[in-house]
Amino acid sequence: MRFLTYIECDPAVGPPPPELFEALGAFSAEMSALGVVVDRGGLAPVDGSTHIRVSGGGLTVTDGPFAEAKEVIGGYAMYDVRSKEEVLEYSRRFMQLHVDAWPGFEGTAVIREVFGPYDGQE
Repeated sequence: MRFLTYIECDPAVGPPPPELFEALGAFSAEMSALGVVVDRGGLAPVDGSTHIRVSGGGLTVTDGPFAEAKEVIGGYAMYDVRSKEEVLEYSRRFMQLHVDAWPGFEGTAVIREVFGPYDGQE
């Protein structure tokens, strides 16, 4: 089973502290050794993003910066695990690293199952 997880947080929180990067490095090494992480990464600030919107039968392409957002996606991970309970545990541990290393951080981890040809779903 594959799951995409991502963190939503207030962009005003600022950059993560070095202690979090150290903790995430150790966590990533553990997940890689277990073979459960397919891909992972942090995302650049939303100011440099581009949006392509479909509306009224047409496409509109808009480059940032954008009006202030309440929440943005800060990073993601793709897991390949045996069960939803397994990805829930890894995600809980990942968020605990934020609690421990980033005082004042507030955010949400979102976990979504990914369907594709490898699992019989189209």
